[in-house]
Amino acid sequence: MTTPPPRLKLEQYLGMQVRRQRQAQELKLADVARIAGISQGMLSKIENAQVSTSLDVLSRLCDVLGMPMSKLFAQYDQQGGSALLVKKDEGLEVVRRGTEKGHTYHLLNHTRGPKKPFEAYLVSMDDASEEFPTFSHPGTEFLHLLEGELVYRHGDQLYRMQAGDSLTFEGDVPHGPEELVQVPIRLLSVMNYGEEGH
Repeated sequence: MTTPPPRLKLEQYLGMQVRRQRQAQELKLADVARIAGISQGMLSKIENAQVSTSLDVLSRLCDVLGMPMSKLFAQYDQQGGSALLVKKDEGLEVVRRGTEKGHTYHLLNHTRGPKKPFEAYLVSMDDASEEFPTFSHPGTEFLHLLEGELVYRHGDQLYRMQAGDSLTFEGDVPHGPEELVQVPIRLLSVMNYGEEGH
């Protein structure tokens, strides 16, 4: 098994981004430095990670290169691939509508930033007599029943699901568990929000 390459230090990462952006626009080191109001030697040191620079200087460099400052830092936390492994029983327990009814939700993925293309939950239900809220949200939902048996409602249709069964549906139609036939139930729920994010 190969060990991942060491994470770039912030100075190295920022210098690399500035150099890439400058070269992509075929701008000379001297010109960028002059417009940004710093010496050519200073810009060279920034690009080669020989110096930590101030946010003020970085901001001026971003202005000269025509890139937002946020873009300069955007990928730093995600370098080296963006896979996320969540080990068994280590999903983040979250509160959603339904939590007060005895459902437990473990979020199995997380993405940075306000837009989430999808969310995956492991839902546990163990009280056959409980009442269920109905849900409605944008996008598409995929359910996969891992354990137990239940009747699931989507609009005016009822679907009897046994372990191993999957159900895919539009999330904006009211939906939710109708009857828990055999508990405990463990259900994988993946909500795909599409382009608009969530």
